[in-house]
Amino acid sequence: QVQLVESGGGMVQPGGSLRLSCAASGFNLDAAKIAWFRQAPGKEREAVSCTGGNDYYTWYRDSVRGRFTISVDKARNTAFLQMNSLKFEDTAVYLCAWAPADGLFCSYDSQDYDLWGQGTQVTVSS
Repeated sequence: QVQLVESGGGMVQPGGSLRLSCAASGFNLDAAKIAWFRQAPGKEREAVSCTGGNDYYTWYRDSVRGRFTISVDKARNTAFLQMNSLKFEDTAVYLCAWAPADGLFCSYDSQDYDLWGQGTQVTVSS
């Protein structure tokens, strides 16, 4: 079965860290663009970070740059989002998304991705 499965979410205090995982099954993450999106209650889905094929290019939205790190472990067929210095406003459901690589770059447009995980909840609360 072709799917993405996220894990690693939870509740953390402000300033804390979480590492989200996105495990791919039924297909290979080689030559792919991978993105993490998030959606908070009552808000639109927004891109958080993405990485293009061949590990050449990464993008972060301004509010997470310097705090979040996206990576792909091809041996484990898993993508990660390391989140440090978490803030209240990072609270959301986080989803990973996949599409075949079409160059070196990635996209922060959700319409450019073909396969989505089910999401994992991240709650930053004191």
